[in-house]
Amino acid sequence: MRRADRLFEILQILRRRKTARAADIAEILEVSPRTIYRDISDMIARGVPIEGEAGVGYILRPGFDLPPLMFNEEQVEALLLGARIVQSWADPELAEAAADVIAKVRQVLPDALGRRMDALTLWAPADHHREPIAIDQAGLRRAMRDQRKIRFGYRDAGGRVSERLVRPLVMAFYGPVWVLAGWCEDRDAFRVFRLDRMTDLTILDERFRAEPGKTAFDFLKQDGGRRATGTSGARDARP
Repeated sequence: MRRADRLFEILQILRRRKTARAADIAEILEVSPRTIYRDISDMIARGVPIEGEAGVGYILRPGFDLPPLMFNEEQVEALLLGARIVQSWADPELAEAAADVIAKVRQVLPDALGRRMDALTLWAPADHHREPIAIDQAGLRRAMRDQRKIRFGYRDAGGRVSERLVRPLVMAFYGPVWVLAGWCEDRDAFRVFRLDRMTDLTILDERFRAEPGKTAFDFLKQDGGRRATGTSGARDARP
């Protein structure tokens, strides 16, 4: 967690509780109490009205608020609709993160924009058809972030099953199908896979580096790259 994010979270915890000990805050944020002591000391030095002491607990004096985010109505609607689409279509971990985004934005909006957000004029229903995915989609996203190779079984449209070793690069959604584009080590080329046809996903310890010709940018700039993750993105990987 970035320090700026941690400071924001400390303030949010102090808002919700009458008093909070550094040890309790540290446990929530998974850092050491020493880190919390230092962060709170720095915020007090910068004028944040926090009172208390080590071993006893801290309180945030009433009336303190962060400056409102400078969003107009269209920007609020864009954030809200985007987050709700993620809640409706993504895996549970990403859906929970989207809910947290909505809650955080709502807390710091001016009253007029907050009421607009509460009006629920934009929604993404959850009762829709989506091809079922058996693999750990959140784990796949982490593999992309950490640049770890993955191994999985894959069943194409003809029912043929193969095992693939892939550098995961891009995940995209084309309802009702999620697809993964990556560099397939077995085919020595870019391939696109439907997540609902992937099985037995294993995230390997082996990492990969961005090599020329094997990156997400290289994939997207190929003549067929945008088509492969667009209109034809839901098709099977070629054998």
